[in-house]
Amino acid sequence: MALDLVTGLIGCAPVIIVGAGVIAIASIRIVMQYESGIIFTLGKFSGIAGPGINFIIPIIQTMRKVDTRILTIDIPKQEVMTKDNVPMGVNGVVFFKVEDVEKAVLKIQDYHYSVSQYAQTALRDVIGSKEMDAVLSNRDEVANEIKIIVDKETTEWGIDVTNIKIQDIELPADMKRIMARQAEAEREKRAKIIESEAELMASEKVAKAAQMLASTPGGLHLKTLLTISNVAAFDGNSIVFVTPIELLEAIKGFTGMKKK
Repeated sequence: MALDLVTGLIGCAPVIIVGAGVIAIASIRIVMQYESGIIFTLGKFSGIAGPGINFIIPIIQTMRKVDTRILTIDIPKQEVMTKDNVPMGVNGVVFFKVEDVEKAVLKIQDYHYSVSQYAQTALRDVIGSKEMDAVLSNRDEVANEIKIIVDKETTEWGIDVTNIKIQDIELPADMKRIMARQAEAEREKRAKIIESEAELMASEKVAKAAQMLASTPGGLHLKTLLTISNVAAFDGNSIVFVTPIELLEAIKGFTGMKKK
């Protein structure tokens, strides 16, 4: 009888070994360096598994892996009305990571979806409280306000929002035309200011030169002769000018001295 029992066990040994091997393989869980594993025993949280090889009890225990790297979620384009009643389409991106895997799994059903929805709501609230010019000129400031709101609320879920960026801001076509005309008018204004400043500087230089010529004996006559010489260098030019009295007297005196 005992011999038959032993013989039966020996005959079942391969089956037992194979079964034990299957159970051992089924109990192995490998967690990557950038992951954390949440272990549940009969549906109850019982611990966190770190990177490497981990063992669980098949059927009784289960493991859920959570990526702890920085993750990104797009904020779909939102049609937002600014404080000064200008509609604009805005989209962005959220950068976040899971800091407390236990909270992220136990306190929120889907933290990816929840972060996305909260970011959309915060984006509408923040931009809706600002005027169009403030949104266009201070993107980083607006994005930081959205980040503070989202980060504050998601901390309870074990989530850390590291950054939020606004990607595109789309304005209505008529508003784009108005802004283009405004920019063109601003450029024309600057061009006129620069031109008037240049004319003022030129007039100051001319006045200074005229003062120096007037204070130098024969300076005006020399300038007149140089001008005549430059103009006469071109063929076919007819020159009409009024000769200063002083120049005629100087020429007359020079001629009289030559005759003597």
